[in-house]
Amino acid sequence: MRMITFDKAGTPTLGVERAGELVDLSVAVPDLPKDLKSLIVAGEAAFERAKAAVAQSKKEAVVPLAGLRYRPPIALTGKIICLGLNYVSHAAESPFDKPTYPVLFARFPNSIVGHNEPLIRPSVSIQFDYEGELVCVIGRRGYRVPRERALSIVAGYSIFNDGSIRDYQFKTPQWTIGKNFDKTGSFGPALVTADELPPGASELKLQTRLNGATMQSASTEDMIFGVAETIAIITECMTLEPGDLLVMGTPGGVGFARKPPIWMKPGDVCEIEIDGIGILRNPIGEA
Repeated sequence: MRMITFDKAGTPTLGVERAGELVDLSVAVPDLPKDLKSLIVAGEAAFERAKAAVAQSKKEAVVPLAGLRYRPPIALTGKIICLGLNYVSHAAESPFDKPTYPVLFARFPNSIVGHNEPLIRPSVSIQFDYEGELVCVIGRRGYRVPRERALSIVAGYSIFNDGSIRDYQFKTPQWTIGKNFDKTGSFGPALVTADELPPGASELKLQTRLNGATMQSASTEDMIFGVAETIAIITECMTLEPGDLLVMGTPGGVGFARKPPIWMKPGDVCEIEIDGIGILRNPIGEA
């Protein structure tokens, strides 16, 4: 299923995409959880009820996709764990060595917007860079999960733009500040359940386009640490909970590595496309 969180009279509401339209689950199945994280926690039976309702939904439950205001698929209250330098091509263009252990950092909810919402270049910097990334959404609680079982705790996958303010990112060895300006990253447009994609979302083409020009093009197979290995490593030290996000790193082609550098600016449009998942699109605004 393709699960979309949209704005309904000011309230985030869960729907399922079907043949170019959206089935509003709050109408189709009123007693199901109203948000995606709660549906994930409710488990497989809840997903099966949602799937059955979509197949049999009545006209009053159908919402056109045109004009929809998207929210991030998951309410961003859990962990957002990002991987840096997780493609050989990106590590090679950076001033850092190829990692032998995942480079992990956190993003916070105030830094994230949904599909079609503006990414905001802050007034203090012009060095606003794109990073197209795969997102793994955790579906079951896991601690010390062995690699061979790691994919069993995945609910699905989505797309992320890990927008970065580069001069602030490199002010210190810790990247947190440059990755957490308000409304500089995006997440969406949908969560695609894991059963719809190859195991670990492997061998999917990822492209980032800025104003229609392709800036990044790679396969998720090129990740240094894949989804299963990343889950196994992270759960050695912490518990992953339903709704947590693992943002899996970006390939080469980012703006700061280009000669001259290319930065996102107000009026630009950035699109990130991953096969089987969709296109995450955001215009660029200014604070």
